Amino acid sequence: MKTLKYLHLAWSKTGSMNHARRDHAAFTLKNGKVLVCGGFDNGAMDSAELYDPSTENWTTIDSMNDARGEHTVSLLNNGKLLITGGLRNRDFLNSTELYDPSNETWTITGNMNDPRGEHMASVLTNGKVLVSGGYGNGHWLNSAELYDPSTEIWTTTGSMNSARSQHTSSVLPNGRVLVTGGHISRDALNSAELYDPSTQTWTTIDSMNGTRSEHTASVLMNGNVLVTGGFDNNARGSAELYNPLTGLWTITGSMNHKRWKHTATVLANGKVLVIGGFEHNALTSAELYDPLTETWTIIDDMNVARGEHTTSVLANGKMLVTGGSPGGTSLKGAELYVSLQTN
Repeated sequence: MKTLKYLHLAWSKTGSMNHARRDHAAFTLKNGKVLVCGGFDNGAMDSAELYDPSTENWTTIDSMNDARGEHTVSLLNNGKLLITGGLRNRDFLNSTELYDPSNETWTITGNMNDPRGEHMASVLTNGKVLVSGGYGNGHWLNSAELYDPSTEIWTTTGSMNSARSQHTSSVLPNGRVLVTGGHISRDALNSAELYDPSTQTWTTIDSMNGTRSEHTASVLMNGNVLVTGGFDNNARGSAELYNPLTGLWTITGSMNHKRWKHTATVLANGKVLVIGGFEHNALTSAELYDPLTETWTIIDDMNVARGEHTTSVLANGKMLVTGGSPGGTSLKGAELYVSLQTN
């Protein structure tokens, strides 16, 4: 039997969004289209639009009820998307709303107990949504809360052991949630903790080897978590692995480029694609991490340098990259990558 070998990734421009935006949210819907909403461009935005992979065009849809950036989007088991919090001008929001793809409408749902932006949201195995940390009410938060889609009510759950914003939150194969890094004021963190949905409590675990904020965390196919890059006074290029079975962190191969506010996406072949972000300036660079060899390989550059962007994997195997910033402004351009294969 012949084996497919991945050579590199080819990038191509696709239809531009109707609005430039950065620090927005994007999600691939079950119908294959991609919803993009909110973000910043000379202020917070309430606009939303849909990308159709079959035509590579964008269509403006009804706006959200609140303008917001640095918010989160979560796919619920009922197919709706939950949008939480974020920043509007100088106000951090506790408002949340639902997007229904069946009729392309937005409806207001229950408010969170705490206003917050730069927070994280994770869909638990029981269908509830865990929101943790962030910044709001003039301070960094250690609070966490749960959204129940059946009642549309938020309830407070156990607080984290450390306040943090711009951290990561990853649902592990055992159902627990791993939170890593982030920052308090200007201090980046190396601390990590686990949330147990059965007891609604947090447990501090071994710290990462590096302090980092605005980094990424990716759950690999073997269940380990790959943490990459981030910022601590300067951009970081280091990467490390968390093993949920042993509870240990190990250093793995460093990226070829230091970066923060980048994205990391697990591909169908198990490799991790890291693109863009900032070092001193915005980056066009892209690279692949191979979990089998723990090495990074540089691949083709994107067409445009960008950080604070989003990535969305499409049903056709391509990945859509939207918006972001080259530094100081917002982008409306989008591009696609596709893995080139040979027998």
